[in-house]
Amino acid sequence: MTLSIDLEGRVAIVTGGGRGVGRGISEALLAAGAEVVICGRNAPDALPAAGGREASFTAADIREIEQIEAVAAFAEERFGRLDVLVNNAGGAPAADAATASPRFHESLLRLNLIAPLHFAQRANRTMQEQETGGVILFISSVSATRPSPGTSVYGAAKAGLESLTRSLAVEWAPKVRLMSVAAGMVETEQSELHYGDADGVAAVGATVPIGRMATPRDIGDACAFLASPLASYASGSTLLLHGGGERPAFLDAAKNTRS
Repeated sequence: MTLSIDLEGRVAIVTGGGRGVGRGISEALLAAGAEVVICGRNAPDALPAAGGREASFTAADIREIEQIEAVAAFAEERFGRLDVLVNNAGGAPAADAATASPRFHESLLRLNLIAPLHFAQRANRTMQEQETGGVILFISSVSATRPSPGTSVYGAAKAGLESLTRSLAVEWAPKVRLMSVAAGMVETEQSELHYGDADGVAAVGATVPIGRMATPRDIGDACAFLASPLASYASGSTLLLHGGGERPAFLDAAKNTRS
């Protein structure tokens, strides 16, 4: 018996699926045979493509409930169903929590927590009516479970996504499975904004036990697996993808003290 990830005939929506981690997810789902709809405020320069197919794009700001409805309707009208939702869109600029404005904090929560909840509600509505149900994935972060100085509200929102995963997996079972994927550091086209030049990226990657940062496709391959029948018993939990995590700081501090 040969195991393979087969999403032939499935239809997926990937929010923010045109660049970075979202692009890696879109390409992995396409390679596994799915039809993929991506959304974002702006169209990517080139649509994700793999497996002989190309993603479809529709413009949307997922912070607006009407635009969430429009994306879901676009996918369902074009392909007749909705099997997978990957709530990937999100992010946060660095800011001091003590001085950032209430509007800034509220905006981050809308993008990183409220919008994914609203999109999950909309997808669930369709999936519950389908004989085969569906799968909803939240892209979380290690910031959900460790301190996230400079992006504290982002970390809190991601922790909220993981809590939602656990609760909604109970509420919406057995038709709909929900999982979170908590990513560690990922090297994307915008890595220099966080880690500096190529030398900085390499130096940061060297701190990861596995020896490098993740690629967008690393996250995408995990999502393709979780969306597939191979993961049919996976629901209500979080998959950590962090290359082994972070070396505890006390180990180096203790070593320096002993020397």
